[in-house]
Order: sequence, then structure tokens, then C-alpha cells
Amino acid sequence: MTLTWIDSLDIALELLEAHPEVNPTQLHFTQLYEWVLALDDFADDPKHCNEKILEAIQQCWIDEK
Repeated sequence: MTLTWIDSLDIALELLEAHPEVNPTQLHFTQLYEWVLALDDFADDPKHCNEKILEAIQQCWIDEK
């Protein structure tokens, strides 16, 4: 499955699996952005990201944790 910026929950689940020790409430958006881009299944234009998208991913991660 290919992930794009609109796949907030799926991205959050991948990040939770990749970084189980991380508290997402303490994560800076710059680090979150880099980790999303580093996901194997992520394939979207890095320029299409904004703060609202990162907030949605972070909130999904918090909810799932």
C-alpha cells in the first residue's frame, strides 16, 4: 500500500510500529516530517505537506498510542 499525506491514520500506525518508544506529544514537527518521508510505503510530494497535515498525523498517533 502506498501512503500519501492524506493517510494520517495509516501513517501514524506505521510510525507507532517504527518508533514504539516515542511519545508523540513530545515530537517536533520537523522530526515527524522527516520520519514520514523515511517510511518505506510513503510516496507523496514532500512539498504537499503543511502544519495541518502533521497535526492530523500526530493526533492519530496520540490516539492510537
